[in-house]
Amino acid sequence: MNTTPSPVPHGGSTSPERGTSHAPTPGQNKPQVDATGRVPHGERALVLGGGGSTGNAWLIGVVAGLYEAGLDVTGADLTIGTSAGSTAAAQLAGATPTEMLDAILTAAPQQPPARSGGSSGGRGSVRPVSDHLERMTALIAAAEDAADLRRRMGAAALEREDAADSSQQERWRATVAARLPSRHWPERPLLITAVDACTGVPVVFDRHSGIDLVDAVAASCSSGFAYGIGGGRYIDGGYRANAENADLAAGCARVLVLSPFGGRSLHPKEWGTHLSTQVDDLRAHGSRVETIFPDADSEHLFGAHAMDLSLRPAAARAGQRQGLARAEQLAEFWR
Repeated sequence: MNTTPSPVPHGGSTSPERGTSHAPTPGQNKPQVDATGRVPHGERALVLGGGGSTGNAWLIGVVAGLYEAGLDVTGADLTIGTSAGSTAAAQLAGATPTEMLDAILTAAPQQPPARSGGSSGGRGSVRPVSDHLERMTALIAAAEDAADLRRRMGAAALEREDAADSSQQERWRATVAARLPSRHWPERPLLITAVDACTGVPVVFDRHSGIDLVDAVAASCSSGFAYGIGGGRYIDGGYRANAENADLAAGCARVLVLSPFGGRSLHPKEWGTHLSTQVDDLRAHGSRVETIFPDADSEHLFGAHAMDLSLRPAAARAGQRQGLARAEQLAEFWR
């Protein structure tokens, strides 16, 4: 899952260029069709941003808190999920917010990852997160714009894929599948973001894209290597525009953005990829927009600790408290 808000639009634009995904190899039965050209417009859009394992738990907590207070945002006319947010979107499409929150709070306790660069930790350790941030900072410094950065990120992911164990993809797909209460795309419009690793072109998947929901989520969460679907290879959806991709809600009357990273970005402001820029653009075109960010008391649960599984219950409870606190204020906006 994405651990850093990542950009995409270039040349000062707040919307990524629209293109098709990498073509599959001959004989593939399920071509990957980019849904960007058929993004639906609706009354209400729910945007679930990336933020690692703790970010996923926080998102579930916020939605559950709102739900407990009588505000069900899972009935949005459009849901946009990016990285950890794509997992949350798929989870909430197959179970109630209360069920998903209970699953987090009752899960077997996880040991915190090693805090130093040892051999332990795996995907959940703090060291790989720090390493990822260092790689991102270097790539951003070298990139001419966000499109160039996506190409560089894709090339780096393909290099790691070449060096990886051949079973890595199967293990990752099984991990993602185990997190989802349902393998089926919901009937309500759900967009899941990714980036073509071979071209750097942004990709948006939906239920008409001809791929399994599990594969769409696995691709959107693939920040460590390029995830293969058919003849294409894809990297984390956070690299499309930013960790939220709120620009895809253009045309919706009301947009609720839940951002575990608090809208922060490592990219230069002039790239036009910051969440604040996208929110300003949505409002300029007539959308009402509300955002929810982690409060000051819970910010330590994210960032470098985003993949610490032992912090998921605390992140979920923090989100739940915020959902309960914001429900009354958001009721008129959403309904």
